[in-house]
Order: sequence, then structure tokens, then C-alpha cells
Amino acid sequence: MSSVYELVLSLLFCGLMPLVLAAGNQAECPPSFPCGYLDNISFPFTLTERPDCGLLPISNCDDPLKPKMIQLHKNGLWFPLVRVAQLFSSPTTSLTAFQFRDTNLYHLLLNENCEAFGNNYTLPFPHSSGFAASLYIQYYTTLFRCNRSLHVSPPTNMHNYTKCPDYDLYYNDNPKAEDASLRACTKVLLPIKDAPDANNPFTFATADIFTKVELTDECAACHYRRGGQCQLDSREIFFCATANSIAGRRSWIVKMILGLGLAVTIALLLVMVKIYHTRWKKQNPTNQQIRIFLEREGPLQTKRYDYSEIKKVTNSFRNKLGQGGFGSVYKGKLPDGRYVAVKILSELKDNGEDFINEVATISRTSHINIVNLLGFCCEGSKRALVYEFMSNGSLEKFIFEENVIKTDRQLDCQTIYHIAIGVARGLEYLHQGCNTRILHFDIKPHNILLDENFNPKISDFGLAKICTRKESMISIFGARGTAGYIAPEVFSRNFGTVSHKSDVYSYGMMILEMVGRRKNIKTEVNCSSEIYFPDWIYNRLESNEELGLQNIRNESDDKLVRKMTIVGLWCIQTHPSTRPAISKVLEMLGSKVELLQIPPKPFLSSPPTSPVHLSCETL
Repeated sequence: MSSVYELVLSLLFCGLMPLVLAAGNQAECPPSFPCGYLDNISFPFTLTERPDCGLLPISNCDDPLKPKMIQLHKNGLWFPLVRVAQLFSSPTTSLTAFQFRDTNLYHLLLNENCEAFGNNYTLPFPHSSGFAASLYIQYYTTLFRCNRSLHVSPPTNMHNYTKCPDYDLYYNDNPKAEDASLRACTKVLLPIKDAPDANNPFTFATADIFTKVELTDECAACHYRRGGQCQLDSREIFFCATANSIAGRRSWIVKMILGLGLAVTIALLLVMVKIYHTRWKKQNPTNQQIRIFLEREGPLQTKRYDYSEIKKVTNSFRNKLGQGGFGSVYKGKLPDGRYVAVKILSELKDNGEDFINEVATISRTSHINIVNLLGFCCEGSKRALVYEFMSNGSLEKFIFEENVIKTDRQLDCQTIYHIAIGVARGLEYLHQGCNTRILHFDIKPHNILLDENFNPKISDFGLAKICTRKESMISIFGARGTAGYIAPEVFSRNFGTVSHKSDVYSYGMMILEMVGRRKNIKTEVNCSSEIYFPDWIYNRLESNEELGLQNIRNESDDKLVRKMTIVGLWCIQTHPSTRPAISKVLEMLGSKVELLQIPPKPFLSSPPTSPVHLSCETL
């Protein structure tokens, strides 16, 4: 027990001292921060070390081996965080959602325990008064819990589940159509992952809850217009803490109390996480999910490796190529002499869904612009994917200014154009050339790999969706992709139906970054008009000004860049119906720039909270 006390005292000291030392000179809140597999995220999220910088604290961001945890309200429980999605409709407006796991509900659903239907599932405000933001479950349904003594006679369009003791459940995919015969029953609100049209409610109810964040008008104006932080004063009255007001309102005593409370919370959290992690390792359903997948798919074209073979191929993981939220990538060599890239997964989200998705999806493909999966490993808790080796790594190393300085290699306009054509051909194959249609949902520079001749290959199919020929509509729940590349309709059906055009949007955002050699949203600029690159470049095209980009060296370069810019702006049109299909994109890239019409300026509007539907219509 003494070692436990020593641990707690150490955590108290480590948590308190930095706050005391920084009491008179608190650092400014960062515009965004990295958090492992969640990528870069921003307000209203914040680090546990900086509770003054946001409304929803997240822990373990600096440890790639630990699950990310989120606290939904002050002094509340911590939940494992699955993913975060933030779409910037303008430099001063963010549409924010996240997905967390309720472990208690998760185990009830996993064991098909009817206690899961005992109460309504609701979310708290991030703060007791709801002064700054509200949380809403994005996808949910209403079930009717009817005691058998009532002898209910529901309408014929209702599904009926009878395996719970003492009561029956009635539901359909239109909960608003309530029948008079159900008025004596108890309504139960539950989060869902699919349309509630199955005979067993445990198949569509979920503990991975997709949650929308809505800021109050006061808080939104405070943060995005005045650059302040949304806080309460000692009288529980809202105030906007700007740089000047923070210095006057904080004191040494308050900072020491906050530091002490934060350290205690972290200490308890570490113990809880340790207990949870130990139990999770024993009861992890991931192995069962992957085993079922392998049995269902039958023999795969890719080879299955033992973990001992993976260690031998990578020479005991000596040559590390890179690291991300998913784990690490190592260079290896097969017995036949071929070099490979081996991705070792350190964290599995969604019961290994991303791992299963990647193996299932990429094993169905064969195209010069799709990365080749040579094998995989699934042994105990060990997961690995073996890819062909791409000597030049990812595209992002060569297009963003900060990375170009490190690589000492800048791609010319002809090479950029060649890469854009190759990626479009790969997408056309996924959308039209496979036996089943594949939607990638995460096209971005990081997922485009380059071989020694800078030929591009699309990689990372963890978020991909496979659509069979017979399916005309599939429901998806939750935003897929990376902030800055997610199409508006993936956030909300108010913008249209999710389809192959969603990949076209991500492609358009990517090629605009390729021609601009910068992130589309960049706050570190001198002129506010340059923050959002698509707006800036559109205004130049519309007024027929010189583009003024550093990589343009002659008239031929100017025509290529103008062509790719016009195509990119067509691809990022807000409504999917006005975007071209990827086959049309290839046609436009192959035509003369003088024949291309400048598209309307893209715009965004606020989304509703209804589920998103994925269309696999004939392309």
C-alpha cells in the first residue's frame, strides 16, 4: 500500500507545482492540440492539464498506448473516446461531434441483458447550468416497454421483442408514429448504430454514442469572435475570459486549489483506467469479432503471417519508418527480397472494426494506384498489416511547407498533376471498377503513398465502406474521415445523400492543398483573407488575377495549376449533386484549362440532427 501512497503523492506534486509556478504567467490557449488517433482537435475540447481552455477535457493525449478518455460534465465520469469530428464551415464556425463508449451499457448489450432497456439514456450539459454548450445524442430511437399484464395489441408495422422478463418491447423505424394502444407503455430512449428495423434490438442499439456539441450564442461569440474562453465567475454568472480579464480574476490560492483537485482526479483516473484496462484485456471481444470475420470471408488472397514471422521480416522492429495514433510502421524484407512496410497496431477501436475493414476492403482490390496488401497478422493481441514498400512515403511530406524544408525536395507542377491524375484513377477504380463499390471516406495527403517514381497509391482503408450491387441505400451513423476533408453531407443529410461524391469532396480539398502547398485552413498567416485557402484562391480565379503561388515557374505551370484549382473547387461544392463524379474529374483534368468553367463559390449551412444515409446508387 505504501507504493500506492507514494504514487498519489507524486502525482499531487507533479500536478500542483507546474500550476503554482505558472500562476503569474499562464500560457495562452493553443488553437489546436494533437491527441493520438484523434489527430489534431480544437475547442470545445481541451487537455486535462488546461481546463481553462475548453469545455470537454480529454486525457492521455500524449500517450499513444493509452485510450483517450473524455469527461462529459464537471466532476463527472470519464468515458473512452472513440473518435472526434470537427468540420469548419468558416474560419470562425465549427460543427463538432464526437463518439464515446459507455462501458456499462456496452457490457449489457454485449450480453443481451434486458437491463439495457431499464431507463432512458440522456446526456448532461458540460456544466451544471448549460451556460456554454449542450450535448445531444445524434442517432437514437424510442422503444415502448410494455408490461405483459397490459395485454397490448400494437399495430402490425411494429417490431416485437419478447425475450425480456415481465415485459415486451415494441419499436419501428418511425418512432413518431405512436399508436394509441401503446400509450400505457413506458418510453425508452436508446442510442443506435443502425436503423431500428431488426427483430432483435441488441443488433442496432449501441454503447458507442455519437454526440453533437452545440455552443450557446454567448459562448460562440466569446470564443470565435473575441478570442476568449467561456467561464463562470464566483456567482455562477457567465463571463468571457479574455487575455486581460483572466489576469485580474485569477489568484494564487485558486490556482493551487485547481492544481490539487486536478492531480487527485488524475491519480484516481489512472487507477480506474488501470483496472478498466486489466478487465478489458481479459474480456476484449475483438478477438472474437476478427475470428468471426475470417470464418465468414473464407480463404483470403493475402497471406496470414505468424507474429514470429513478422518479427523476422522486420529484423525485430529495428527500422522504424513512422508512428501515428494507430501504432508504428517498420521497414521489413520478405524472404524473396522484396521490401515491405509493416504497420503494427497498438490500439484497436470499434472492436477491431478498422483492422477488419482494412483487410476485407483492400484484399478485394488490384490496381496500380491502390496500395498492395501483401499479408496480415492476427495472433492473440498482436495485429499487423504488411504492405508493399513505398520508398517516398506519404504525399504530405512533399506539399506542406514545414515538411518540404525537412525533406529538401519540392515537387514541380507536372509531378503534382501526375499525382492528382493517379489518385483520381484509383478512386475511379474503387467507385466503378471493383465487383463491389468501395467508398474510402478518408482521402487526404497522409493516406496517399508515393513510390520511387512518385506514382501515387491510395492507402488506409480503415474507414472504408463496401456496397454490394443489390444495396440501394445503407445507413451509417457517425462522421467518418479527418477534419478538413469530411464532406458536409457526412455530417448531416441536410446537405444531401452520402455517396461516392463524398470521396470526391475529400479529393478536391486534397488537390487544393497540393497546388497551394499549405493546409486549406491555416491560422498562422498575416492576412485574415488568407486563412481559408479555397476562398482566397477562388477570389483570385474569379477576378482573373495572377495566382501568386511559389511553385509556378512558367506559363505551362500556370495552366496546370489553374486547371487543378478549378477542378478542386468543383469537387468541394457544398451539395453533392453539383459535384462531378470522379470519372468526370478525370475528363476535366485531361482537357484544356480554357474549356473549364469556374464553379459557383462553395458555401455551408447548419446541419440537423437526423441520421445520415449512405447511397450506393449506380455510378
